[in-house]
Amino acid sequence: MKKVKITAMKQTVYQDLIDKYENPIQHACNMKIGQFSVANGWEKPKEMCDSAWESMSPFVMALAHGGEDFYDGWMKNKKSAMISCNDGFRPVSFLIETLDEDAE
Repeated sequence: MKKVKITAMKQTVYQDLIDKYENPIQHACNMKIGQFSVANGWEKPKEMCDSAWESMSPFVMALAHGGEDFYDGWMKNKKSAMISCNDGFRPVSFLIETLDEDAE
């Protein structure tokens, strides 16, 4: 099984939607741009929030098991995917890519 690197690439914050619809919340997202984790197949990295993991885990699993070329040429690197978490107020985009070495 391959290891899969997950890197936080970009975050968007919709303050107007937060102000209008969200109850006050602290530490909604602790991810920092450039922060990365390495997943060993189905195991969620401990620093990854559940919402983000639920959005990306099918792609991580596929890459960990040798899958590639999602949606017939969507990504320039066939062994990667760009997935956003499902937070409608402050979505984070993650680059998910297969590492060359196998998991131990």
